Amino acid sequence: MMNAQDIKNGTCIRMDGRLYFCIEFLHVKPGKGNTFMRTKLKDVVDGRVLERRFNIGEKLEDVRVERRDHQFLYADGGDLIFMNNETFEQVPIARDLVTGVDFMKEGDTVSVVSDASTDTVLYAEMPVKTTLKVTYTEPGLKGDTATNTLKPATVETGATVRVPLFIGEGETIEIDTRDGSYVGRVKA
Repeated sequence: MMNAQDIKNGTCIRMDGRLYFCIEFLHVKPGKGNTFMRTKLKDVVDGRVLERRFNIGEKLEDVRVERRDHQFLYADGGDLIFMNNETFEQVPIARDLVTGVDFMKEGDTVSVVSDASTDTVLYAEMPVKTTLKVTYTEPGLKGDTATNTLKPATVETGATVRVPLFIGEGETIEIDTRDGSYVGRVKA
């Protein structure tokens, strides 16, 4: 058990039978009344965010989580098979528990977060930025680079990304895996 004033960003708590990660917290001392913690909690399972106030001294059930690197091996139906980089154990993880799954290729390393007491996988996340090769895009017109116009491009994982007009087939680009946006061109 932990006290409400010990909540920090990244703290995992069990509340109402569900697991939540704290993504934002604020220690509030009003002019009158008791001090309290205002938090934003993200549900581990469905990703919904809720705001919750806790009184100082209120007891919460904390969950010890472990973060380990795993390497993506292959897809098997609805599951993705990952290998623990320390123990070489293969772990199946459901596709919807992996953030940035559309930009993941074989051999990529992801960070897997699991409940330490039950060894249950909570979620897995790709690094924020990844580099992928453009496999198909329409050619850009010469001299049409003055505007900030974007065109669709298909990358090697099959995902579609909006890229500037000067990007051509075969080029390597950097992508933000959180929202699928183009970051920049990678020099070879």
